[in-house]
Amino acid sequence: MKPEQPFQQGVLLKRYKRFLADVRLTNGEEITIHCPNTGSMKNCLAEGSACWFSESDNAKRKYPHTWEVATTPQGDLAGVNTGRANHLVVEAIENGVIDELQGYGQLKTEVRYGEEKSRIDIFLSNEGRRDCYVEVKNVTLRDDLVEGDGRGLFPDSVSTRGTKHLRELALMVEQRHRAVLLFCVQHSGINSVSPAAEIDPDYANTFAEVMSKGVEVYAYRATLSAEQIVLQAALPVRV
Repeated sequence: MKPEQPFQQGVLLKRYKRFLADVRLTNGEEITIHCPNTGSMKNCLAEGSACWFSESDNAKRKYPHTWEVATTPQGDLAGVNTGRANHLVVEAIENGVIDELQGYGQLKTEVRYGEEKSRIDIFLSNEGRRDCYVEVKNVTLRDDLVEGDGRGLFPDSVSTRGTKHLRELALMVEQRHRAVLLFCVQHSGINSVSPAAEIDPDYANTFAEVMSKGVEVYAYRATLSAEQIVLQAALPVRV
């Protein structure tokens, strides 16, 4: 994913009211930007650190700037715009980066499926192959309990919606389709991914259950810069 213009840089002053953040620009001006992340952003925020944001030309937007990348307390970079995750995975599939999802002729996004009124992030199909349902989750939480371990955790807050998606994926396996949970890791310091059992035990238990039923789980890490964000490296998933 390469933006039309490189991300602009500032200094994070604070995040508040969930969807807002104040930033100081390089010229000293302070602005309010949109925070496109509904999670807790645990271990991602370091007030006074460098951050990067994009700018929209939509005149109707109250806050034309969108927060894209944060510097974590450990000095890593984290992609906090969760809306980028699906685009990054689609791009990686189309560019042959994700080996496990190659060989499909058709790719669709936001397709209705399941029994709980869900939409699958990515639907892959090809004549002679089982349909493949791909649920994408953005990972930015690095476990700070084990120094140097680099373990990423999902979710960063209780997620009943995420647990519902796991159940829907298991149902697709029961119907003899492929079902894939793909962790899009937008964090330069994460080297593996695990379910966050201490944050959401119900999600972690359901995660283990659906894996035992045949739901496939993969993780890929992005490289992040002001010029582009690209999924490149496969990471291990540890239960």
